This record gives sequence, C-alpha cells and structure tokens, in this order.
Amino acid sequence: MTKLEPAVPTAVAGGRRAWLGLGVLLLPVLLVSMDISVLFLAMPTLTSDLDPTASQQLWILDIYGFMLAGLLITMGNLGDRIGRRNILLAGAAVFGVASVLAAFAPSAPILIAARVLMGIGGATLLPSSLALISTLFPDARRRATAIGIWTAFFAGGSAVGPIIGGLLLHHFWWGSVFLINIPVLAILLLFGPFLLPEHRSTTLGPIDLPSVALSIGGILPVVYGIKHIAADGFDLVSLVIAAIGAVMLVLFVRRQRHLSEPLLDLSLFTRPLFRVAIGASMAGMMSLAAMSYLTSVYLQSVTGRDPLQAALLGIPMAVAVFVCSMSGANLGLRIGVRAAFTLALVASAVGNLMLLGVGVDGGLAWYVAGSVIAGVGYGISFTLVSDVAVSAVPAERAGSAVGISETSFELGNALGLALLGSLAALVFRSGGDFDETLGETLAHSDGNAGLANAARESFVSGMHVATTCGALLLLAMAALAWRSARSTR
Repeated sequence: MTKLEPAVPTAVAGGRRAWLGLGVLLLPVLLVSMDISVLFLAMPTLTSDLDPTASQQLWILDIYGFMLAGLLITMGNLGDRIGRRNILLAGAAVFGVASVLAAFAPSAPILIAARVLMGIGGATLLPSSLALISTLFPDARRRATAIGIWTAFFAGGSAVGPIIGGLLLHHFWWGSVFLINIPVLAILLLFGPFLLPEHRSTTLGPIDLPSVALSIGGILPVVYGIKHIAADGFDLVSLVIAAIGAVMLVLFVRRQRHLSEPLLDLSLFTRPLFRVAIGASMAGMMSLAAMSYLTSVYLQSVTGRDPLQAALLGIPMAVAVFVCSMSGANLGLRIGVRAAFTLALVASAVGNLMLLGVGVDGGLAWYVAGSVIAGVGYGISFTLVSDVAVSAVPAERAGSAVGISETSFELGNALGLALLGSLAALVFRSGGDFDETLGETLAHSDGNAGLANAARESFVSGMHVATTCGALLLLAMAALAWRSARSTR
C-alpha cells in the first residue's frame, strides 16, 4: 500500500477547518488566472513608460502563459514528491517577489524576466492547490462542491482581470496591477501552514530529469509556434520551432512508456472518462479563446466601445461561468459525468452559434445572450474536467493528473487563437483590400467611410465563421461524450 505523510486529521478532512483551507487555496488560483488577462488594458500605458519593441511587447504578454504551459506537468509531479503544501508556499513566495519586480520594472527586459518568474511560481500554485482539495475533502460530494468553487474562482479570475485592471489604471500607474498580488499572497503565506495539510508520497522515486527536459523542451516551442502563427501568419521560423517542439514531445511520450514512474501517466488515457475530460477541456478552451478574443475586438473596433466598457459587457458571461462552476460537479453526480459533459458542450455550442445574430449595426443582445449560454456550458464542463482529473488517480498522483488537465487548458487556449483566430483573419482579409488587422485598416482608412464599413462587415463575417467552427468542434466532442456514455451502460 502506498504511504502518505502525514495523515490528514479527521477534523481537517471535510470539516470547518477544511473549508477555511479551501478559502486560502482560492487566493492563489484567483491571482494566477487573473494575471493571464490583467495586462491587456495596461499595455498602452506600460508601452508609453518602458518603450518596449514590438517583439518585447509580445514577450511581456505571452511569456507568463508559456511558462505555465511548459511547467504544469513537472510542478504537479514535483509536488507529489516534495509535498504539495511545501511547493504551494514556495511558489507563492516566488510569485510575490516576481510581482514586486514587475511592478517596479525600469525596463522591458526586466519586466519580461519578472513575468518568467511569475509563470514559474504560478505553475506550482495551480496543480498543488487543486490536488490538495482531494486531501481536504475525501467525501465525493463535498469534494465536488469544493472543486466547483475552485473552478469558479479560476474561470472568474481571467474574466475579472481586465475589469480590475481598468479600475486600477483609472486611479494608479500600470505597476498597480501587479502589486495587488502582494496582500493576497501574504494571507496565503500566513495562514497556509496552519490550515493546509501537507501531502506527499513516500513511495514515488526521484523525478525523471530527462522527462522534465523533454516536456518543457516540447511544450514551450509548440505553444510559442502556435501563438506566433496566430499573430503573424504562417512563417518558416514559427513552423520550424513548432516542429522541433513536436519532435521533442514524441520523444517524451516514447520515454514515458518505458519508465516505471513516468512524468506523464499514459495509462490515464486508456480510461474513457479521462479522455472525454481532456477532449472537453481542449475543445472548450479553443472555442472560448477564439470567442473571447474576437468579441473583444468586435466590441471595441466595430461598435466603438473603449476597453473598460467592453470588459463590463463581459460580466454576464463571467457571472454565468462562476455560478455554473459551483454546481457542475454535483450535476455530474446526479445525472452522470458523461451526460453532464454532453449537456455542457451542447450549451457552449449553442452560445457560440447565437453570435450569428451579431452584426455591424446591431445584435448586441445576441452577444450578451449567447455569451451567457456559452458561459453556462463552459462553467459546468471545466468543473467536470477538474473533478475527473482529481478523481482519476490515487491520491499520491493527483498533482500529476491535475498538471495534465491544466496543460490541456493552456494548449486549448493557444490552439484556439492560432487555428480559429487565423481562420477569422483569413476570412477578413479575403473580403477586400485590407491591412492585416481590422485595427490597422481603420487607422489607415483616412476617413474613407466605405472602406471602414466594408472592413467591419468582413471582420464580423470572419468572427461568424470562426465561432461557428468552434461550435461544430464542441458538438463533435459532445457526440463523442454521449457515445462514450452509451457504450459504458
């Protein structure tokens, strides 16, 4: 039998102290997800102060997500071995130091370095915090509720990031978007040692360092290549970098098959429910990333709203995601996880299809209604993914399983922007003699109302095509989930 140390007291597991521990765990989750999007509104003033090059601007925005994607599996495995509370608190300390460095960065290279450190710290926080829930709540129903709350804060953080950023920038300088991390992390570091149980395996051997190198060396180039193809179109450098990453990932998978304690447990993918969960997270994040990006451009460049107004219109969807995340896992307990996945994926697809009602001169109500319905589906499905990841493996390997599910979210986000975002851009450029983006076309239109209106019409057409393809992807995944449900009866 696998030994875990130390044992979790009964008073902690599922009692009042466990719920207090959950409250502490929610703090880093909120920060990590919020810091993915909080810089969107800060970039104009940040650019004015630090004068970064175009390439440096991309690195400031992207390097945080790159580090998260590349390190989640490794950090999940490391937490299983050295202790999830240990790595959680260490990661929080790194995240806090990096936040201060970012807030007062005197130059773009130092800000990029700070964002690298924030990504390293963030990669320790997500898998450890979710894996600790299985220790705090051994009862399936209470664990489902706790995971729903965790997912609600994770999803809600990325939604409220631009809103909080807009409010802070209205009163303070751009560094304030990083300094808000400090008091939150201080609470975690102060109360975490008392409220969170330590949990580590005493039977797992040392982490396989070649697997770590292959994992990071594979995921980072693939995500980098995908993101730059999405931003700049297909070019030889991005394709070569992505291909190198793909080769590294193939070598990584081959190595895992011959290890007694692999970094990535491939046997998980022999379980139909785990495959459904990972497929749902990939399809969901692909469609959500494309939908969020394209509607953000629509609200600003087509309808003429400023960034904060556009962010405020996203509140109904954020509320839907938050509320439905709270009940997603319990819904799975009532009607079955596969049936709940099917229902959630169909709802997300319907919400994306409702964006077909959005036009240049109207249809804002279609956007709000569609985003809310999609948010219901995303909230339910993302909670189910987290619940399946935690429940799929013995307690001593929960960190590694969570690392897999969180990595699938990051890869889905990158693929959505690259594939669906590029499809929207292709449709846009095919509609007339336009610049690369709608923003550039409008800036260079020189008062030509006909050109500006044609560009807006073409962008909306591209958005319709991309979100419809996202909906079809969701429906295909829903069909696979339903087929899996029927085949296991």
